[in-house]
Amino acid sequence: MNMIELQEHLENFGMKACPVDNSLKIFGQKYALHIVRNMIVLKQNRFGQFLGSIEGINTKTLSIRLRELEDFGIIKRTIIPTRPVQTEYSLTDKGMALEPILAHIATFSTRYESKRVFKDGRPRMTIKQIFRADRLSEIYDY
Repeated sequence: MNMIELQEHLENFGMKACPVDNSLKIFGQKYALHIVRNMIVLKQNRFGQFLGSIEGINTKTLSIRLRELEDFGIIKRTIIPTRPVQTEYSLTDKGMALEPILAHIATFSTRYESKRVFKDGRPRMTIKQIFRADRLSEIYDY
């Protein structure tokens, strides 16, 4: 079998970069998807909320990830002119496009790693079976 090199493969399809590599540069950094998950599922939007709910993250790493996600257009930062000044983060349309990706990641784990995920060890195949909601963003709708 002829082994094709990645660069040749990309050129065959008119690409200058691998789309998987490009996507992983955007949200493949440690804790990046945790932040997006917390924004979608838990409706978090403040630095302190992320810091208190993402196990193992420190303030420096959180600051870096928030800045990177903003630079990539995944989140938007809003300064609220109160005393003291507050900062809130929200997902952009581009950021919300990650919701089905997170849903697929969740269902992969609940299907193939169910013994680690669920107390009863039984696999679940859909977001509806897992969370009794059709979408991740509807889990804690309020």
